[in-house]
Amino acid sequence: MPIIRVEMWPGRTQQQKADLARAITDDVVRIAKTSPEATIVIFSETSKEDWAEGGVLASDAG
Repeated sequence: MPIIRVEMWPGRTQQQKADLARAITDDVVRIAKTSPEATIVIFSETSKEDWAEGGVLASDAG
């Protein structure tokens, strides 16, 4: 059973998450030859204060 974790900043709507989950599921089913029922997509939202890239917090980046 594939489990796909998507980490992103907060701000997406429920509809955007639903659309993304559907698109990811469709591609995983097609490529990995699995079923939609066996495919799990988990969304984690991380605030910009808790995300750093290149040693700089995203909240401090321009």
